Amino acid sequence: MKIKSIIKHCIFALIFLLTAKFAGAQNALPFNVAHKEVKVFLTAKDNNDRLTQTETLHFTDKPQPAETEVSVFVDPSKTFQTMLGIGAALTDASAEIFYKLPKEKQKEFMTAYFDKDKGIGYTLARTNIQSCDFSSSSYSYVKDNDASLKTFDVSHDKQYRIPFIKEAMAAAGGKLTLFVSPWSPPAWMKTNNDVLHGGKLKPEFDQSWANFYVKFINTYEKLGIPVWGLSVQNEPMATQTWESCLYTAEDERDFVKNFLGPTLFKAGLSNKKLIVWDHNRDLMYQRASTILEDPEAAKYVWGVGFHWYETWTGAGMNFENTRLVSESFPNKKLIFTEGCVEKFDLSRVNDWSLGERYGQSMINDFNAGTVGWTDWNILLDEHGGPNHVGNFCFAPVHADIKNGTLIYTNSYYYMGHFSKFIHPGAKRIVSAASRDKLLTTAYINQDGKVAVVVMNKTDENIEYYLWVKGKAAKTTSPAHSIATLVIE
Repeated sequence: MKIKSIIKHCIFALIFLLTAKFAGAQNALPFNVAHKEVKVFLTAKDNNDRLTQTETLHFTDKPQPAETEVSVFVDPSKTFQTMLGIGAALTDASAEIFYKLPKEKQKEFMTAYFDKDKGIGYTLARTNIQSCDFSSSSYSYVKDNDASLKTFDVSHDKQYRIPFIKEAMAAAGGKLTLFVSPWSPPAWMKTNNDVLHGGKLKPEFDQSWANFYVKFINTYEKLGIPVWGLSVQNEPMATQTWESCLYTAEDERDFVKNFLGPTLFKAGLSNKKLIVWDHNRDLMYQRASTILEDPEAAKYVWGVGFHWYETWTGAGMNFENTRLVSESFPNKKLIFTEGCVEKFDLSRVNDWSLGERYGQSMINDFNAGTVGWTDWNILLDEHGGPNHVGNFCFAPVHADIKNGTLIYTNSYYYMGHFSKFIHPGAKRIVSAASRDKLLTTAYINQDGKVAVVVMNKTDENIEYYLWVKGKAAKTTSPAHSIATLVIE
């Protein structure tokens, strides 16, 4: 009877552990901060701190914080999604501008973005299939009416973009998680016979266009650029003056189910992560539910990509929509695939709100379950381009080609507060501020180091306690600042 009792208790314990594993927050081992210190890295508007280590904190006993005190409560024993990576798009525009810089500035740029120690350690990247708005002109990889794709040729990309991506890979230590996105099929495949101004893919070219993705991935990989994943279509609900193509949710679902998904599998590319939507948060639940509630389409889909441009339409930031998709479809991933501040103005490169837009979005997106975050152009010139339709935008770093210099906006530093300290494989953990004036998220890395990001958008300095399981360390969040507190 005693043996049966032991077996029974073991079965119940196993069931409990499995239930805990698949719950929203997974329980990890207790985290003891008694003999750990906290290194504070700060970027602040009113001083020269830029990812600067400003102080080292130590924990003391603090069993119960008072309601009148401000606290950031961190619990490393509760874990959520795993970090895929943080990075940016390696576009035609970025590549072209990079090769107009002096050699020493090219080296500085690659180190600043991709070096894990001297830079901010980007690990994720995106690039375009054929031309996009951030290309100097529209172009295609195939000749007109070549449905069999016999003329497929990426020679255009060999001048700037392919060597640029390879340099980025090398600077990142030889590995970069890269996904690819089309802005438009060739004009002759579309209902409007134009790569610009929206239009739709003609049904008779569904299979040919699906084959096009396979051609692109295989060609890039033969040239030494591994492709981790792909999205179906950039911004499928936007008729733009630049390269664009429209898909309703049902269109995208059926294209994935009947053509793109099966074609990837037949080509031996089932390991490539397929991303749907790749547009704003405002409509993402409708898009995700339409596609993912169809099992025959969902089986091909890795996750849902999204952008942040709904503020342009007046829809707001819509972070709750991201959370709802994450909670409703927990077996699928969320990835931020594009964002930038639009309408470039050189006089605004020191505008502090540029970085705060990034910080606010990244914290909220990660807390809603996002596994990867991809900025738009990694580099642009002093005009916010090149861009063949005048859609000039901000990037975290701009090149002044006339002077051969690099201009670092505070967006670069704000992104660095995440990418430099939160590495692929890290698990998000609980980080809760007792005042909504502070925004926060936190991760525990695979080496056991905890990175807590705390952002202050207000005009006041805010004293607070970093509190972990009855221990606390006191510090101050300066007005308009972002800090990463590394517990090690």
